[in-house]
Amino acid sequence: MNRVVHPIEQESFRRLRARLDTSHFPQLTRAVVERVIHSAADLEYATDLVTAEDDLVKGHAALHAGAPVVVDVEMVAAGITRRTTVCRLKDARSGPGLTRSAHAVRLAYEEVGPGALWVIGCAPTALEELLTLDASPALVIGLPVGFVGATESKAALRASGLPAVSNVSEKGGSAVAAAALNALLYHPVTPEETS
Repeated sequence: MNRVVHPIEQESFRRLRARLDTSHFPQLTRAVVERVIHSAADLEYATDLVTAEDDLVKGHAALHAGAPVVVDVEMVAAGITRRTTVCRLKDARSGPGLTRSAHAVRLAYEEVGPGALWVIGCAPTALEELLTLDASPALVIGLPVGFVGATESKAALRASGLPAVSNVSEKGGSAVAAAALNALLYHPVTPEETS
């Protein structure tokens, strides 16, 4: 099913590209960078995002092969179009040394097992908890926002060696995390991926 792009979105991307040359990025990296910038109207993401094209290629293939998508909060889920997601925050409980977001990650992992795509746009503790599990993710989009724990959790994600999209600064959030996944959802599957 082809996605119909609204004229406002087309014009927004035209203006983005008029202000920022993204042509040097590899194909999927460019898609992610542009969609994240578009979601936040923040050109600084072009130098703030950290990812590797190989990670995106593998994540894209897993996504289009039907791998589960897990999100940390419903706001991330609401921003992801054309795909059902798993969010266990409503079922989670906090406890000593455990935030509700971290517990939700444990519950989600029990449900989906290894090989999922994880999209974390709100809670640094959700990302920290994911890193303690042997989740073998297809891709982690780790873009939590905030002044407490966000930069540290994203640095830990990068240091983990897991396939990931993250950023260096404190910024992030539900909209940009969802946008990164949507970039992969909207990008066409190549013939090599289907063979």
